[in-house]
Amino acid sequence: FQSKERTAKIKSIKILFYLTTYNTQIINNSHFTKTLQKNNTITMDNNQKLTLLRAIAISSASSPIIIPFITQQSRAEAYSTLEEFKKCNEKIRVEVILELLQMERIQLPWDTSNRQQLQQQQAVMIDVTAATKLYMLSVLQAFLKTRYSQLYNEADRLALRNATLVAARQLLAQSSSSSQQPQQSQSQSQSQDTNMNMNENEIRFLAVKIASLLADICIRDFPQRWTTFVSDIFVSPEQGGLWYVATTTMMTETSSGKGYGTMIGVKICLECLKVITEDCTDGDFNSKISTTRRNDVLIGLNEVNHQFIPLLYDLLSTQYSTLCDAKNTLLEMQKYLVANSRTIRQMTIEEKSMYDTQVKIKTNAGRIIADCLRTIEKFCQSMPCDWMLPNTSSSPSANCDFLSALLHLLREDTAKLQVLSVRCFQQLLQRKLEMQDWLKIISLLPQAISEANAISNNEEMSRAAAEGNTNTKAENELDILVKKFTFHKTLSKMLAQAASGYVAYISDRSVIKERGQNHQVVLSFLNLLADMLAHPSGRICGEQSNTWAVLLRDPQIPKKSSQILQPCLGRVLSAFMTHLARIRWQDVEEMTHPMAALMEESWEDKPNYDIWIGDFRSKANFTMRLISNIDPKLAATIMHQKFKAVFTRYGNGEVRDFVDASTGQLTQQSTAIMELEGLCQPLENILQGMPDWALDNSNTSDPSFMDPHRVEIRNAVRTLFGEIANILVAWNPVDCWLKFRRVTLLDPLKHYWKYDSATLASGIDVFLVYLGEGGELNDGPQSLRDDFTSLRKKSGVCLISVSKQVKHLLVPWLDQLSERVKELLSLSSLLSSVRMHLFEFLSTVATAVDDPMRRSNFIADVLSNALNVLESPSIREAIGSTDGLLSLMGVTQVANNPSLATNEEFVKQTTSNFDVLYSSLNQLLSVGKRCHEAARQRPNAGIPLSDNQLAAEVSQEHQQQNFPDEGPVSINDLSMNDPFVHLWPRIFPSVIQVLDIAFTIWSPQVQGNILRDSIQRFIYAISDDEAYLAKNQSSLSGGGVFGEGGTAGSVVTGWDRRDCNLAPKWSGWFNELRHTCMQLLGLISGQRALFSPEIAGMYPRFVSVVANPDHLKAMEHRHMSQYIKQFMEYILLCCPSTLYQSHVAPIATQFFEHMEYRLKCTWAPVLAAGTSSDATKPLKNMDCNAAAEIALRGGEEWYTSFYSRGGAFVGDLDAVVGEAVVEKARVELSRSYADMLQTALALKGDWHLVLANLAREEQAQKKNDYTVLEKKPSSKMKPSSGPLNANGSKRSKFYKAIEARKIRRIDKLCHFLLLENETIAGYLVLSVAECLGYPDAYTCRRCIAISHRFLENVAWVERYTQLIGQQMFTNSVRMIIAEQKWLVGIEWDLINLIRDVYCRLVLGQYLQHGGQGSSNQQARDATGTRYEQTKAVDKPLQGGGILCIPSDLPRQVLASLPGLNPDMILQLENNLREKRSAKEQKEYLRDLLHTAAKHLQESEGTNQQAGVLGRANDSESLLSIRDKKDIVPSLPEKLVTHSMVIKQNQNTEEPSVSEYGALLFG
Repeated sequence: FQSKERTAKIKSIKILFYLTTYNTQIINNSHFTKTLQKNNTITMDNNQKLTLLRAIAISSASSPIIIPFITQQSRAEAYSTLEEFKKCNEKIRVEVILELLQMERIQLPWDTSNRQQLQQQQAVMIDVTAATKLYMLSVLQAFLKTRYSQLYNEADRLALRNATLVAARQLLAQSSSSSQQPQQSQSQSQSQDTNMNMNENEIRFLAVKIASLLADICIRDFPQRWTTFVSDIFVSPEQGGLWYVATTTMMTETSSGKGYGTMIGVKICLECLKVITEDCTDGDFNSKISTTRRNDVLIGLNEVNHQFIPLLYDLLSTQYSTLCDAKNTLLEMQKYLVANSRTIRQMTIEEKSMYDTQVKIKTNAGRIIADCLRTIEKFCQSMPCDWMLPNTSSSPSANCDFLSALLHLLREDTAKLQVLSVRCFQQLLQRKLEMQDWLKIISLLPQAISEANAISNNEEMSRAAAEGNTNTKAENELDILVKKFTFHKTLSKMLAQAASGYVAYISDRSVIKERGQNHQVVLSFLNLLADMLAHPSGRICGEQSNTWAVLLRDPQIPKKSSQILQPCLGRVLSAFMTHLARIRWQDVEEMTHPMAALMEESWEDKPNYDIWIGDFRSKANFTMRLISNIDPKLAATIMHQKFKAVFTRYGNGEVRDFVDASTGQLTQQSTAIMELEGLCQPLENILQGMPDWALDNSNTSDPSFMDPHRVEIRNAVRTLFGEIANILVAWNPVDCWLKFRRVTLLDPLKHYWKYDSATLASGIDVFLVYLGEGGELNDGPQSLRDDFTSLRKKSGVCLISVSKQVKHLLVPWLDQLSERVKELLSLSSLLSSVRMHLFEFLSTVATAVDDPMRRSNFIADVLSNALNVLESPSIREAIGSTDGLLSLMGVTQVANNPSLATNEEFVKQTTSNFDVLYSSLNQLLSVGKRCHEAARQRPNAGIPLSDNQLAAEVSQEHQQQNFPDEGPVSINDLSMNDPFVHLWPRIFPSVIQVLDIAFTIWSPQVQGNILRDSIQRFIYAISDDEAYLAKNQSSLSGGGVFGEGGTAGSVVTGWDRRDCNLAPKWSGWFNELRHTCMQLLGLISGQRALFSPEIAGMYPRFVSVVANPDHLKAMEHRHMSQYIKQFMEYILLCCPSTLYQSHVAPIATQFFEHMEYRLKCTWAPVLAAGTSSDATKPLKNMDCNAAAEIALRGGEEWYTSFYSRGGAFVGDLDAVVGEAVVEKARVELSRSYADMLQTALALKGDWHLVLANLAREEQAQKKNDYTVLEKKPSSKMKPSSGPLNANGSKRSKFYKAIEARKIRRIDKLCHFLLLENETIAGYLVLSVAECLGYPDAYTCRRCIAISHRFLENVAWVERYTQLIGQQMFTNSVRMIIAEQKWLVGIEWDLINLIRDVYCRLVLGQYLQHGGQGSSNQQARDATGTRYEQTKAVDKPLQGGGILCIPSDLPRQVLASLPGLNPDMILQLENNLREKRSAKEQKEYLRDLLHTAAKHLQESEGTNQQAGVLGRANDSESLLSIRDKKDIVPSLPEKLVTHSMVIKQNQNTEEPSVSEYGALLFG
């Protein structure tokens, strides 16, 4: 389709279709479609073209005249016509596009009469030029993406290029003529139908589209095939280009136009350059362009940038001069008006005309500069830095001072030029600039910003005066801040980038050590950065939060010797403290906040502000700790000043706004409460960040502590914080929320009380007093107001927090504290949670007692009431049978009398009965956890050996293989570290009994009976909290269960747990009871009392409960997940290695067999249906009777349906949330199982940390540098002496002995699970292999890691060959070739597992730990039928072993795949033997599996599953990555530029033309 030759001057062409007899039924969509479908059609006739234009006019509503004639049918026909045109013959389509694009004006006759026949006098001509060209350009752009690379005829490409350029030149001429026409009235413009020009919006849209098309052509052809691209467009129209810059005089003459006018060509050029740069450099756009093509385009642009870079600079210069002239003229006019006491509104018509002219000139110039800056921004982001920062005289921008231009433009707010210039700086600073360039920029910025701020403020004031603004000075300043907010925010972000991205330069010797010019430049810049923090909007400060953290974390910059940060730290800390106080958003909405307008500009709404303040606080925490660590005296001084200022003003609740009308007390929204809340975080972080020497005056033996300067600082710091502590303990507020703030401010003082306990006793007394605040002696907890409830809970939490830090200081007062606690426990109004806090408090203090016997006796005394409750006859009777427990909770009584469920007296009594049982168990759990935590923190980490024994063990040269404590240890020995364990013989029977009864209640027989009752059935329902978590998939944040969007009252319609109704309470009660008992089982395992001789007699009973197959089957998924997390994981990790057979085997055998069955039943309906089906829907209230019948029958039918829905009964919950509950239960079960196995196999958790430490030590040994073992991570501020763990935490005193035991357990547990019990091993490996196919990426990824661990341990064992080579390998291969969507992102991991299996079972190769690294080939023996076993066969962590006799099972699996044959598999094996790197082997496997996947996809045809189980498309699939083709391919012509030739000639002889081809740009 070669275009015809056209003259340089395009004549005006009008398409005028006048028909003497025009029948609208002839030219309709049907006629158009049928004609185009004819194969012998070679062109479009006039009727078809008219139909096409009519369709364009209707679709775009090109003129108001045609809008009344547009109907729904006409729109549908028009759309169909336009779609048919896109599908018509390619030659016809392109011919029409080229013809229409090169027409200056396209007009369409439109019949405005109601008659069918068109009469000439009733035809109105409408202009469809813009709409037609926009449509044609879009069709042509689509053609470029699909067919342009197949055009091998240069004339065809030239035709497309010329047509686009012609359209651009015509647009330039049209825009110029439009801008020069005088303005017409609205009536005149509507009446003149024959002189219809495109409006400015159409011109702008068309310009952008043309620029985009030119950029697409350039990306495909430049520079090899379109060497004159730059010279074709970046020249004047007289030379055939588009670059036409109007003079100031011409802009004045054409100022009536609102668009670009004669500058539209410049707009096209700038937009084209911007798009080209963006498409070739931005990762969001360049993925479809081949790398070679991108490089060629960028090399070409760099070669010819001297042709357009000076033009851009000249454009900036001329337009900026124009803008400044117009602005100065406006300022003079404004001054004249003010001098004559007039305003802009009082100007005469002539004055108004002159003023508006200057405004339009300024606006038009600003628009052009803005377009230029957007292009320059892309250059700054990706193109060579010397385009903007010339470093040689030969640089294209040597005479173009873009830096000065950008600095001057910081003054201009027209068209947001300030913001755009800052973005240019930001993009430039994100590059890696040379130090001299960076210093040059930051040296110029402070003065430029200061001048810009002063000039723009003066302009705003002058404009306000001329407008007659009567606002106050403060109001005017606020208006200026609001208008400049975007500029200030962007500026703060850019300055922060200039600092954080160049820390290496700031820490350079010339800056921090030599006090020369560089030091002053950086110091001035950092002062500017700190000054920005004084802005009243927190968003400005928030942009710098990361920057100051980076600077403060650097090991060199914060040193006082550098003096580079010291002048800024005070301002930084003060600014952070200021913005940590919350803004009451109601004041912003009601415009009562003094900065309301600025706050609204800073944040969209309250949720947006809440998100920001949460993020800002988390970042500010670390920065404040760093400042406190670097300069303790400064931090303490500023904190003291801030505290005194806030406390003096608000300490007594002054202002007293937002007062509760019923109580007369302050609320959380009161100003005093919010301001005091803003002090808590700074106080906490500053005290936490203090170095020890700044507070500790007891370490007089350390010379560093006794340095005179440090002593002076320490005295000052202790004095300041001592005054704060005295003020807080002496403060006695009346309002409840002031008391709450007092508690939260006392809590951070725990870091101070560690070193100065003078006010500690008073502080503890405050907490204890507030635990009973707000209630009388005989009042129940239900009578408390919400604010007092919050106060009590917070006091309890803070009491525990403080006691953990200073428990050794509280030991002398233990007896007094015990008596005080007993007084509080006697209060009937005491909350149950507060009771727990009191028990935890006493137990925490007791663990600091040195005498083990005294510790144990004290804990026994503290828990005597709880123990007596469990041993009481009433509780024993209640937990002795299912009827007893159901009666305790009122379930049995409600069946006989349903009205009791809402009887207030019965509900209170039943709640009290349950609370007695639950509170006793929960007290034991809370105290036990605290004791166990304290025992683990001892130097021996709770190991029942003395320090001397451990020290002797560590001193031995060789690792001890037999540890005396790796077996049954008596409770007496265990209680030497943990004072709680001696109570287990009294506790354990009750815990077992409660669990046994709770499990029995969920048995099918009991469920079948209870589900029939309309009220009793709710004991099986989920709670409102569980429904909320499933709905939101997050914690109880925001509105919560009872807030907006909560789920309270959704399970039991209209009732929630706070109401007087037992039904919604039962679910929570059973959850609490079950979870508490599960955690107690985990606790007894962790404390090792479970394996003691004293518990041995109870162990068979214990196994009969926790490993009862009926109990395991009866659990819901949510119960099983807790069982796995809280019990199974602990017993696997904590059991001594010598007791695996006796203590773990009876439980693990039943557990792993059951889990394989449960998981298979759970995921089967999902795998079958692809999405949720009826089988996976939860049980609802209306379906309970039918479910009860199935439960009574029991057997496979019940368990299949039970596991399909996760066992979930959701009551009256809506269907969407109900399905979310089932999905959450299903996924959590699989993930909990995978996480537990990872922990047990040392792939995560404490055991994994031991292996990481081991690897770290080996690395240090190889490098002979043991200092890395004591190197703290950069996130840790306070130095730690001695060796550290791999995660930065401090290793214990006897870490060698502790880790030796863990390493032994790691080896023994793997050996036990996989090689000592066939039942455990079989179901364990089978369940993991099946998990690989369950559609959950989290589970699959972790099971892949577990499978690698299996291979390292047992791949060499022949009896595993069938399980690994058949089951695991088949599942892995099947998932890969199925290419299911949920698998996207983990394909490489799965392919690596396939590689691991194939190498070990077939090729005699083994991999490194975790399937990493290259494979290692083992030699064959003399017979050639066996491989030699690896030396690491008994060392799985070093790679493990291989199967010596190769297996054919993996080969058979591959051979059975569609599209594969034995030759392909043999070739694969040869490749895997020759190339043993991980990358190459995985590539070979991927290519082979891709072949199978393609054949499988073809065989499936259209019968493919949808949803996550559906096949991923080619853009998502890893296997199809080689099939992906670039939309813009590389060109066959080799790129040779003039610079290349010159560079080559400098090193070698001059190349021949035949060798290099045509030289470009020469």
